[in-house]
Formats: sequence, C-alpha cells, structure tokens
Amino acid sequence: MDLLDFVGKFHPLLVHFPIALILMAFGLDLVQKFKSNRPWKDTIKLLLVVGAVSAILAVACGWLLSRGGDYGAAIVDRHAMGGYITMVGSVLSAWLYHRDSRYAFVALSLTSVALGWTAHWGATITHGSQYFRMQISKPSQELHTAFLARIAGNTDSLADSDLDQLSVHARMIFADHCLQCHNSVKHKADLNLETEEGIRKGGESGPALMEGQPQQSELLRRVKLDRQNEESMPPEGEPLSASAVELLELWIAQGAPWADTTLKLFAEAPIWLEKPVLPDRDLAHPIDRFVDVYFDQEGTRWPKLCDDRTFIRRAYLDVVGILPSYEEVASFEQDEHPDKRSNLIDFLLGQNKDISTHWLSFWNDLLRNDYTGTGYITGGRKQITPWLFRSLAENKPYREMVRELINPSPESEGFIKGIQWRGVVNSSQSIEMQAAQNVAQSLLGTNLKCASCHNSFVNNLTLEQAYGFANVFADSSLELHQCDKPTGQHTLPSFLYPELGQVVGDSVVDRLASLADLITSEENGRFYRTFVNRIWAQLMGSGIVPSVDDMDAPPWSPALLDWLASHFIEENTDIRELIRTIMTSRTYQLETRPVKEQAQDSDQFE
Repeated sequence: MDLLDFVGKFHPLLVHFPIALILMAFGLDLVQKFKSNRPWKDTIKLLLVVGAVSAILAVACGWLLSRGGDYGAAIVDRHAMGGYITMVGSVLSAWLYHRDSRYAFVALSLTSVALGWTAHWGATITHGSQYFRMQISKPSQELHTAFLARIAGNTDSLADSDLDQLSVHARMIFADHCLQCHNSVKHKADLNLETEEGIRKGGESGPALMEGQPQQSELLRRVKLDRQNEESMPPEGEPLSASAVELLELWIAQGAPWADTTLKLFAEAPIWLEKPVLPDRDLAHPIDRFVDVYFDQEGTRWPKLCDDRTFIRRAYLDVVGILPSYEEVASFEQDEHPDKRSNLIDFLLGQNKDISTHWLSFWNDLLRNDYTGTGYITGGRKQITPWLFRSLAENKPYREMVRELINPSPESEGFIKGIQWRGVVNSSQSIEMQAAQNVAQSLLGTNLKCASCHNSFVNNLTLEQAYGFANVFADSSLELHQCDKPTGQHTLPSFLYPELGQVVGDSVVDRLASLADLITSEENGRFYRTFVNRIWAQLMGSGIVPSVDDMDAPPWSPALLDWLASHFIEENTDIRELIRTIMTSRTYQLETRPVKEQAQDSDQFE
C-alpha cells in the first residue's frame, strides 16, 4: 500500500506531459489547416501517441494519489472525471489520426477542451478555491506595520476594540499566506485556518497554537523556520514579513481572540446614499459639472460637441433603435432653434411603442427573460414579456417595476421563478438559489454565484449568506451544500445587506413583500446606483462603474454616480427622465473618437 501511495505522488510530474503534447499537437494541426500539404502529419501522430500513453499513466497515478488527499470530494471528482475524458479523448485522437480519419481534428479539439476543464479543477486542488482571491486581495504590509506602531507600548492592556483589530489582522495574514491550502474546502494535513473552530482544533500534527503561549505554538514555529527547512510554512510563495510574524506572536500571546467582525478582503461599495453638492463650475448641466471636475483631475480638455447629423443618428438609435429618415436628418440640420436637441430628445421619449420595442432587449438581458430553450421544454420556466412590454409602454417607475418582480403577480413571476431543470442538478442551481442569484446580480450588482457553492473568492459573500438569501424564496429551510456536498447545516432567511434590515414573514409571500420593501428602500443606495449605472453604460458605452455587474468596483466619479442615483429617486424613479437627464448633458453629446486614437492622446476624453 505504501508503494502505491509513493507511485501516486508522481501524478503532478506525469500530468504535464499530456498537457504539453496534446496542446502542441492541436496547435500544429490547426496551423496545418492553412497549408496546402500536411508537413507535420507524422509529428502530430507521434505527439498524440506519446500524449495518450502519458495521459493513461497520469490518470492511474492520479487515482492512487486521490485516495489519501485532503481535498473536497466534489473537486477531486470533477478533476478525475475530466482526466478520464481527456485520457479517452487522447487515445481516440491518436487512433483516428493513425487512420487518417476526417474526424481526427474534431476529436483532438474536444480533447483539448476537456484538458482545459481538467486543468482548471487541478489548479483548484493544488492552489485551493481561494487562489485568485489571495492574489487579487493581498493586504498591504503597511496596514500591519501601522497597527503595530499604534499599539506599541500598550500590548499589556489592549482595549477590546484593539483585540478585535488584532484578530482581523491575524486572519488577513492567514488569508494572504495560508488559506490557499488550509481552507474549508481544501484542508491539507487536516488543518483549516479559515474558521475559528478549525484553528482551535488543529491538524494532524496536533494543536496549531497554544493560547497565551506563542513560543509553544506549532503555527508560529513553522512560519519562523528557515525557508530551506521542509517544515517551513508557507512552503511556496513569499514568507511572512517581520510585521506579520510579530502580529501572529502577539495574537497568540493575547489568547488568540476571534472577533465577531466579518473579515472583508474585498472592497465594498457603501450602502447608504447621500446626494452630493453640485461642483461650482461655469456649466449649466449637473452632469457636466461633475465631468468637468474629473477632466481637471485627469488633465483632460473638453472635446468638441458632435455635429447635428451625428447627434440625431445617435439619439434615434439610443432611444428607439432605428435610424432617422433622410428628410428628418435634413430638417434637423436646417433647424436653427437653440433647444432643438433637447426638443428632439423629448419627441423620441414620447414614442411609447418604439421605445418599448427597442428597450425590450435590454430588459430581457437584464431580467433573464428568455423565449425558448432550457426550461421551456417541460414548462419549468415562464416569460414575463407581456407584463414587461406594458410596464415600459406605461413608463412605470423603476421602483414599482422591481416591487412587482420581487413580490410578483402571475404575470411577472417568471423573474424569480427561474428554470425548473429536468433531473437532478447541482444544488447551486436550485430554483430558490437561482432567484437569489438573479436578484443579487440584476438589481444589486453583486455576484452570488460563487458563494452559492463556497465562500466567494470574488467578493466578501459567504456560503451561509447565499443560502440565507435563497431561503427567502423557499417554502422550507434549505440545507447548505458546499461544492454540492451537503453540510448538515441550515440557516434562516436573511438579506445580503443586513444594515438595511432583515426579511420578515412566516410564509414565502410575506417574505417576498418584506424583501421588496428592503430592496427598493430609498436608503438602499446600492440598488439605485446599480440601475443608473446600467443606463449610463447603455447610453455612453461604459459605466461610471465600468463593470455594470460588479458595483463594488471603484467608479471613476463616485460623486456623479451618487448624484444620478439621488436625482433618480427625486424624480420618482422615472426611467425616461433618467435617460433624458443623461442625453441632454454636454457629456452625452461629445464627439466620439477611435479607440486607437484615444490611446495615443491622453489629453482627450476616453
């Protein structure tokens, strides 16, 4: 048995051979498609034969290695399944190339896709589900140094608030250096440093720390070892800085306190909304004042306004989705009225049918309102098109539209109904979880999909938060599944942003009514910022927060975003008035320039 375990450890070495050989064969065959002959035919055959043999050996060693791994079962299963598919595909590709089959390239293409999928899960096993999160959100060492400097000389009598901060700093160090291998999904040496329970429990080597006794703590001993020592931690990457080691030592000496404070590694946009004061600028339009401030900060000059022909085409396409006629363009160019552009905007915004028809595609994308495909085959999905078209034609306030989507009538229930899949599906795609994901992404600009399987590595949302939110839409308590593996845990219905309040109600109907109130509350700045940012991006080509689905990313003008959201609320969330506000600005009417030209001239608006 020990010999088999030893053989299994060759998997990481062998697995790189099929990766290189199969991809090289695919690349050569792809290039060969553009040549009149087949100069690398024999080379490709040789690469595929050796690749198939090495794939078989890699899969065999991988199976031996997986028997004793400290990894989540679901991740290993997915990686193994991908390995089996890749192995069979590589053997099939080699055989088809040997027979000069016309299907050989198709088989090799599919094998390369399977190889990429397998490699993804392999990286998750070796680097952990937190891998990207660690790289994206490395906390600055200056934070540790500054904290140590602030409490210097007072470590014998730290205040409760300082102990909480000390706990947060310790957990930041774990996140930066340790969770790659020691997290709730992957727990090498049976050690989980992501939770208080895991840290107190320790691992295969016994307790990770001795509370109040840093010098007797295994965790501290490991991080202090010389990098050449095989027991040194972390085994790869940068060692802990002196300030990080000092913080861990102080944390253990203080009894390793664990603050109730939620550790947030990612920036979060503020929830609350306060209307900014308009900048004192010699410009009439509020939007232009904020943009003028931005231009000054960037050292950018105002570009010229676009000509009338460009403006009328732009306005028609943006508002009603069709081009103006030749006669309309000529008449507009000859019109000398100083307000002709704002008059044109008002005229277009009054075309109820054309606006509704054009903007329906925007809303279909936003609300996942589909017409065919998965779900409709079995009646497990429902359209909201008649309700949506009528709401747009009536210019129903956005707040009311959203309330009807969350606390729906039979006409509007398709948004939170989601897709009733055929057969057994991943727990992260249950009807209730789909509803939670759709509401979070569409209306609040946050990704809940990652947190539907495990603690997210793209934002601060946790698995427990995702299931708490999904429970709002459920008629019975949902069991938490981590990477589709049941945990035996349950959670109560809850809102993603409890600062605004909690969802209340004993039934789904009552909870949906409560959720509609919370989300559309005027205090929920995130909700209104998300929508005005989407409309800005639709009209301007890029959002004030460039990624419209990630409202935690920094906006290029936070003040402009908050002003637009506040103004939108003051105008009773009138969508057409929001469009009019943006289109009547000088900013909307600027001339456009090619991207290459923009990049070469940083003095111009981009």
